[in-house]
Amino acid sequence: LVSFPYPICYNRFMKALTYLVDDDKEFLNYLKNTLLENNYSVKTFTKGSQVLAGIEEQKPDLVILDLVLPDMQGESVCSEIRKHHDDISIIMLTSKNSISEKVEGLNLGADDYITKPFNQDEFLARIKSRLRKFGKSEDVLRVKDLEIDTKKVQVHRAGKEIKLTPHEFKLLEYLIQNKGIVLSRDMILTRVWEYSLDIESRVVDVYMGYLRKKVDNGYKTKLIQSVRGFGYTIND
Repeated sequence: LVSFPYPICYNRFMKALTYLVDDDKEFLNYLKNTLLENNYSVKTFTKGSQVLAGIEEQKPDLVILDLVLPDMQGESVCSEIRKHHDDISIIMLTSKNSISEKVEGLNLGADDYITKPFNQDEFLARIKSRLRKFGKSEDVLRVKDLEIDTKKVQVHRAGKEIKLTPHEFKLLEYLIQNKGIVLSRDMILTRVWEYSLDIESRVVDVYMGYLRKKVDNGYKTKLIQSVRGFGYTIND
């Protein structure tokens, strides 16, 4: 795992309770320390049955769940959690990169997937994104003179309305929600296209091109930036 020097602020989710579930104790401790250093409250479990019992005692904000556990499959744990708790966010961890398996996990109720190995900043960015979904969020998001109203589904820059397609709107909203964070194509596919089997990663580049033309063309300050080898970000 590698950490890149992009500034990420997590103070808004200070002390959000996260359950980590993985039977690799060394890896579990690494994730635990990472979260503690970023102001999260953390409990760790090595078995699926343990985390299910833990949820009944104290409900967490987020469960980070490995697919391979000694007593039951992660998919089964996810399904059991989702039967009784719609308000708990679930991120699955896997060493497999099969899109069909990710789609299956999402269909069972997972909110996101992270494939091992992953860098620390991506890990923290995805957690932030999931917690934002279940927490209070602003209806109007801004980056410099760009404004997006998530309730009215309207976008304006310098007072001028910008017409976007549904996918373009979702893409811009996801970028602004993670302002200053470099989002990989994999992260964008998961959130905007939800890993549809017929979608390839290059669709992200195509739609990002559409979005940049509408948002940045004609303006001196370019808000949407590409970071070669990593992905995209929006900055003010």
